[in-house]
Amino acid sequence: MIAGIQSIGTPQMWVGFFAFVVVILLLDLGIFNRHNHAPSMKEALGWSVVWITLALIFNAGLYHWYGKEMAAEFFTGYIIEKSLSVDNLFVFVLVFQAFKIPRYLHHKVLFWGILGAIFFRIVFIFAGTALITKFHWMLYLFGGFLVISGIKVALDKKEEGEGVDSGKFIKFVRKFFPVDEHVGPEFFIVKQGKRFATPLFVCLIAVETTDIIFAVDSIPAIFAVTKDPFIVFTSNLFAILGLRSLYFLLADLVHRFVYLNVGLGIVLFYVGVKMLIADFYKIPTPLSLGIIFGVLTISIVASLMKKEVPKLEKSPE
Repeated sequence: MIAGIQSIGTPQMWVGFFAFVVVILLLDLGIFNRHNHAPSMKEALGWSVVWITLALIFNAGLYHWYGKEMAAEFFTGYIIEKSLSVDNLFVFVLVFQAFKIPRYLHHKVLFWGILGAIFFRIVFIFAGTALITKFHWMLYLFGGFLVISGIKVALDKKEEGEGVDSGKFIKFVRKFFPVDEHVGPEFFIVKQGKRFATPLFVCLIAVETTDIIFAVDSIPAIFAVTKDPFIVFTSNLFAILGLRSLYFLLADLVHRFVYLNVGLGIVLFYVGVKMLIADFYKIPTPLSLGIIFGVLTISIVASLMKKEVPKLEKSPE
């Protein structure tokens, strides 16, 4: 791995985890979700339980073999990434609306979007690890970025009717491919011998771009919890793998979480401060987990208690 970094992740553990991810994705695409469809609430809930259970089993293994500190670091990172993912879902809903993508095709876009997210997470995590290892002052840069980002997120308001500029993405893709208006399950189609990108492909680009933007917040946030690249990567991946089922579970409800951005902003601000003072005082991970979980719980409960909330339009079936 990277010289100078202490990690519980042996080469065998990395290979084993990557093999697990590949098998899970192959089962997902090849067996359980071979056909494009919009999962029901029951199906989405079932898969959400499966993904959360797998993460908890992995966490239990860390606790058994490496102790409560490693288990707490993994779980805290998982909670941070999972909570940021919920905010990400709000943007996904707007992206699908902007490109008028039928609901039964959302699953396909999110599946390929997750593959891209895995690739970029690998790049960001190892780049971040290398920078922190070689330049210790990068911790202060990350911490300051999170403090500023936390303030911006907390003050951000998602107004009713706020949308996504689909024209910008279409203009970008047209630099490489002509874009057809055909809306179907294909990313590309051929007409009269000419290859065209479809709105579904442009939508995928928009989803990938959104995920990269969110990763800029989430990756430094987890580095505030642990410097172990194996823990950072596995906590991120378990949260990402459950993102599609979480989307279909919460897509029609995510607009109700009106105070979630406040909670996430406070969390990002807190982990930024935690990173900035790490050389002087190390806040215990269990305490950090309690603070993060408490802040997010309060923001979600307060959101659900609010009677009047903005509504989002549903995507066509």
